[in-house]
Amino acid sequence: MPVSSPALAPPNTAVLLVLLPLEAGAAPPTTLAWLNALQQQLRPAIRVLKIDEASHPVVVRSFRAAELPACVLVRQGIELWRQHGLPVGEHWAPLLLSKLTPEVRP
Repeated sequence: MPVSSPALAPPNTAVLLVLLPLEAGAAPPTTLAWLNALQQQLRPAIRVLKIDEASHPVVVRSFRAAELPACVLVRQGIELWRQHGLPVGEHWAPLLLSKLTPEVRP
């Protein structure tokens, strides 16, 4: 399943929006490969969507990111997590999945 595919996810599935700047144009192949690998690790709990400012400027602006690129994790309209820049490395899938579980407070 490609990262940029608009297919609908189940209603309780979280979505990681990857907001890309206008000047970036098409994402580099390494970024797309990373996003596809991340999607494989997060499936089925989180759907990864690439949103570029050139194609969807209103959507990108609506998140009021201080800088682009940025990642925003949302579920049912609620923002769960935000990161400026594109995170790299293997620890991001466990981190993102941890954001879906409510914290247990004493």
